[in-house]
Amino acid sequence: MANPFVHVELNTTDVAKAKAFYGKLFDWKLEEVPMGPGATYTMIQVGEGTGGGLLKQPVPGAPSSWLAYVLVDDIRAATEKARVLGGTVVKDVTEVPGAGWFSVIVDPTGAALGLWKSR
Repeated sequence: MANPFVHVELNTTDVAKAKAFYGKLFDWKLEEVPMGPGATYTMIQVGEGTGGGLLKQPVPGAPSSWLAYVLVDDIRAATEKARVLGGTVVKDVTEVPGAGWFSVIVDPTGAALGLWKSR
């Protein structure tokens, strides 16, 4: 399938509480990955299917929310195409060292979606 969903991420206001809840609710393996000085990212390994991650909500005052990511061939072109089609780019193309690049868009109806290009 073209442009499959490849990652689902929880931006949470309370990382510890979210990890405790989902760790008991599902049979997920939660693995801490360092993101720099004092920051960590929790990878969610689900076995089969699309995995994800969990991190502190980066938008001050925003509620906890899940964000799905779609695989694209050209992250810059896809991000710009979303803008041309009436979407809003809320996080422009950003590199994740050693892994790839992502951006976050909001469609004309207000729904957020992540775009992902692997290294």
